[in-house]
Amino acid sequence: MTDFGAGSQATVLVLFTTLVTVTLMMCVMTGPDRDDLTNFYTGYLSLTPFKNGLAIAGDYISAATVLSTTGIIALAGYDGYVLAVSTALSLVLLMFLMAEPLRNAGRFTMGDVLARNMPGRAVRIAACTVTLSATLPFLVVQLSGAGSLLTFILDMPHGAGARTACIVIVGSLMIIYAALGGMRGTALLQMIKIVILLGTSVVVAALVLNRFGWNPGDLFRAAQHGSGTGPAFLQQGLQLGTSAADRLDFLGLQITVVLGVACLPHITMRLYSSQDVPAVRRSMSWAVGTVTTFCLLVIIVGTGAAALVGSRSIIAADPYGRTSVLMLSQVLGGAPASAGATILYSAVAGMVFITLLSSVAGMTLAAASSLAHDLFAHAARRGQADPRTEMTVAAWTSVAVGTVAIGLATLVQNRDVGVLTTLAVCIGASAVAPALTYSLFWRGFTRTGLLATLYGGAACALVLMVFSKAVSGTPSAVFPNADFHWFPLQSTGLVSIPLGYLAGWLGSRLDHRRRAADSRESRQLYEEGEARLLAAAE
Repeated sequence: MTDFGAGSQATVLVLFTTLVTVTLMMCVMTGPDRDDLTNFYTGYLSLTPFKNGLAIAGDYISAATVLSTTGIIALAGYDGYVLAVSTALSLVLLMFLMAEPLRNAGRFTMGDVLARNMPGRAVRIAACTVTLSATLPFLVVQLSGAGSLLTFILDMPHGAGARTACIVIVGSLMIIYAALGGMRGTALLQMIKIVILLGTSVVVAALVLNRFGWNPGDLFRAAQHGSGTGPAFLQQGLQLGTSAADRLDFLGLQITVVLGVACLPHITMRLYSSQDVPAVRRSMSWAVGTVTTFCLLVIIVGTGAAALVGSRSIIAADPYGRTSVLMLSQVLGGAPASAGATILYSAVAGMVFITLLSSVAGMTLAAASSLAHDLFAHAARRGQADPRTEMTVAAWTSVAVGTVAIGLATLVQNRDVGVLTTLAVCIGASAVAPALTYSLFWRGFTRTGLLATLYGGAACALVLMVFSKAVSGTPSAVFPNADFHWFPLQSTGLVSIPLGYLAGWLGSRLDHRRRAADSRESRQLYEEGEARLLAAAE
């Protein structure tokens, strides 16, 4: 419970209602016409680089970044710092290596990029499959967390009924945003979110530093004491362990984050809404600056939570630290009934709420767009679907994706499903990143290699994750009382990323050899036929 009175909860409810009303009105007013695909998928390319950069940053900073990363920093110190830095580095990598080629190659979805040089139904189906594999786990995690977080924020009984109601409410709103707003509507939602997120984070970080006389050294010493771990707070190992295998696991997780997060379909989809290459370059500059600033603020806020709240109180409220920023706002605001405490807590609660809404709306739009554009319009209708029909399918697939995500989140709400976030990032790093890299930079990449990369990388990440320590065999696993793991790591990246690249290379090489063999056989048959014709003529 939050220890706040009815007045504070009423303020939070009013703020939530205002945010929902304003954002819904904006989505409806800016939503596309029923037969305008370009407006739905790209918003007419009308966003300025600054606005599009904010929208990219909004899509990139998910609720997992805001809440889970802050919690990891508060409980594990150094390990959380490295995770925050890796998150920023991933977007930097996208900016310098792939942003411009993706803008040139893409139109609406990742399937357009992959099918540009290798058209065909198989490519479209594979692109849609991997898009769903990468976005649906994220949706389930965010919605499942929304149930627990909103019951905590609103001081509701932490029962299954209350959590289910919160999941359904947030899920229903995300369906409406995606179906009605399209790319432009969700972009406005992301811009509102990033402004609120940065503004609130700056205030909280400033209050934390002010508590310690703007002396970072005092802050870190207090965090070491509050965490109960002493000097180990600033050393690697509190999250995953200190053995050689644990250090290898930690390295693999950071590599996976750097390669995978920025390549997720709902992030790359934003690049196609830039007007041209110079615009996407400026948009990415704004996005990288915004995300880097936020990651620095997260480090201060997480460290402040460890120093002022303490690990015992944080773990008592949530074992994974996801409520740490909310608890920190209670401490910084003063007495629970004071105006300052009410305003600060309401602002942080509103930040969490809008972050949850915008994150799931962007992912739902990406999944629905791939189903409508890649699977229906190109794989099923072979590119002959009329715009009005495709728009209708996109709206209904938003409903379908949202309904499935709500159902799955309700079923797993009593379990720790953070492993699904790791799975989604591993699929991004093991399947999407190799496919995009080869498609954009290797002329020898073939359809066989592409399919091998997408299916092989995703399947490897999924199989290894199911049989990893994150799912069974440890007290912190999804199934702590079972043990069927044989993969010794909690992240699959060290194995699945090389395999994804290797599958694409082998598939392409074997495809070239097969084509060469077919060409030689055809030439031999042709020469034999010519010889028989000459013999018959003589």
